[in-house]
Amino acid sequence: MKTVKDYIRTIVDFPHEGILFRDVTTLFADPRGMRLAIDQLLDPYVGQRIDKVVGLEARGFIIGGAIAHQLSIGFVPIRKKGKLPGAVISEEYKLEYGEAVVEVHDDAIQPGEKILVVDDLLATGGTAEAGIKLVERLGGEIVGCAFIIDLPDLGGRKRLEDLGYDIHALCQFEGL
Repeated sequence: MKTVKDYIRTIVDFPHEGILFRDVTTLFADPRGMRLAIDQLLDPYVGQRIDKVVGLEARGFIIGGAIAHQLSIGFVPIRKKGKLPGAVISEEYKLEYGEAVVEVHDDAIQPGEKILVVDDLLATGGTAEAGIKLVERLGGEIVGCAFIIDLPDLGGRKRLEDLGYDIHALCQFEGL
């Protein structure tokens, strides 16, 4: 039986030389792979109250939308700066080279709502942490953070767990 990891292809030297890019589009394109991933992402949260799913740009939108549909709850996108049309709050975070900003609509989450944060990949944890901070600034409570892939050598899981968040990842790839 195939695992989620079996559906993910690796592209060598993308986007830069020396990088092994973990491509989840092959997982998304296969109906069995996609169903397997969504079911397994939800598994640890069965029976827990979740009010909304927050997806991190951009592949987190794909899985976040599917999870929200499966749970019959709302979906909230966390986007790169300047992509949302309404009033937003922003959170700056550090990248390997420089800084970035993510935003969420200022009315997307109500105080006390239980939130599941999702994305395709957990690397350094910077984007996820920035997204979590936005949710918490709006009064949301993080139920957990779910990812298809964890790159443990980059330390994101440890970073988020050290901050007290529950992390669920379907597979791991060593290296960058």
